[in-house]
Amino acid sequence: MMARKKFWVAVVVIILCIFIFLGRESPQTADKEEEETVTEESIVVGFSQLGAESDWRSANSESMRATFTEENGYKLIFEDGQQKQANQIMAIRTFIQQEVDYIVLAPVTETGWDTVLQEAKDAGIPVIIVDRMVNVSDESLFVCWVGSDFELEGRRAAEWLNQYTQIHDIPPEEINIVNIQGTIGASAQIGRTKGLADASRSNGWNLLEAVPGDFTRAKGREVMESLLKKYNNINVVYCENDNEALGAIDAIETAGKRVGSHITHGEIMVISFDGVNQEAMQHVKDGKIRCIAECNPLHGPRVRTIIEMLEEGGVPDKFYYVEEGMYTHDDTVKSVTVDGKVYPVTVVRHVGGENFH
Repeated sequence: MMARKKFWVAVVVIILCIFIFLGRESPQTADKEEEETVTEESIVVGFSQLGAESDWRSANSESMRATFTEENGYKLIFEDGQQKQANQIMAIRTFIQQEVDYIVLAPVTETGWDTVLQEAKDAGIPVIIVDRMVNVSDESLFVCWVGSDFELEGRRAAEWLNQYTQIHDIPPEEINIVNIQGTIGASAQIGRTKGLADASRSNGWNLLEAVPGDFTRAKGREVMESLLKKYNNINVVYCENDNEALGAIDAIETAGKRVGSHITHGEIMVISFDGVNQEAMQHVKDGKIRCIAECNPLHGPRVRTIIEMLEEGGVPDKFYYVEEGMYTHDDTVKSVTVDGKVYPVTVVRHVGGENFH
């Protein structure tokens, strides 16, 4: 009898253990379900960045990474196109396969996007363009665009030069400019090149040559070295971003020439764009770069605002132009006026922290 009693007690204990085990959720299972819940609730954003050719581009990428975090309710899938459109098209098609909620594209060039953006539209995935624009046959292929007015940037920089030379009584025929362009076909290159070309014609400046510098310091130096050998009368270098300007300064100083504002006494004036690179801003403070037209890279928060609007059923504007300033070495030119609008010019008195809005 005692043995039988022990047997049934053991059976009861085993049954109770089985029920307890089945009713208990393992930590791994709980963590997995919680992770799946976070993933399901998160907004998935696929971002195709064109590359990392400049400090501006790095700041732009960091703005996106800092904005679209898990803490903010997002999952960001970041793809670096390495300056190749084929890589970006492949990335967008991968985003479509992954069924992301939104696609953000920073295009390497303006053309060649119709087919892949149509695929995104057919899949029901909204596309937001940032920085450079796209030239497509149907603008409904993207929801909206966020970025800079690059032609206006070029016009403002050119107007600064116009006012500076007038204040110092420098005749327009004595202005001999070379333009170190950005990546050919990029919106920034197209706009900034046009801004200078139009101003050169209207003001009577000598635009000696425009040569691509690919927005990089190495290429800017290489191009400037070649231009200095070709022309002996260059006194203004218009660089379409800060990295090119730094390379141009390297080449000018290596050639035994001086950068500065005394262009009628042998110095070469450097004008640039962006205002992100701290070395470039230090050069403005020191007078080696005379003027920088700002290009604001902090697009992440703006894109997030647009996505939140879309999530709530709103309709964003088609184009969002960011506000931008101008930086100079001194207050010779206090402001520039383009199309009746006055743009203040900021003198760089210290370098450090964020120089943009």
